[in-house]
Amino acid sequence: MMELRVFLVEDLSTMRGLLEDVFATVGRIQLVGTAATEAEAILWLEDHPGSWDLAVVDLVLEQGSGIGVVGHARRLGTPGAKVVVFSGYVTPAVSAHCIRLGADMAFDKAQTSDFIDWLARLARGAAGD
Repeated sequence: MMELRVFLVEDLSTMRGLLEDVFATVGRIQLVGTAATEAEAILWLEDHPGSWDLAVVDLVLEQGSGIGVVGHARRLGTPGAKVVVFSGYVTPAVSAHCIRLGADMAFDKAQTSDFIDWLARLARGAAGD
């Protein structure tokens, strides 16, 4: 059974912990890397080509912005890799901008249940169900 390999870009350790719990609850998800800043995320993406299926990106980071990470993830990801924005700052305009830059989806953190549903469907697809 294939697992969905996730790279998480989130600067708040509490939110990283919550998302790790979500990934464990959804199942079929393997966290393969994390980054807290734009520079760390870009370096990780450059150093790990083809080693992730989904990048989950927060927009507001300790240093830099998730906006820059979205474009890099899209360029450096393999065909079929997904990029999703999960941030407390997603408005319709921000969502549209992220999708123009290459994100597949953008969820506000207030839409956590929608994000989890989307993630669960993606994980089931990775498992070939």
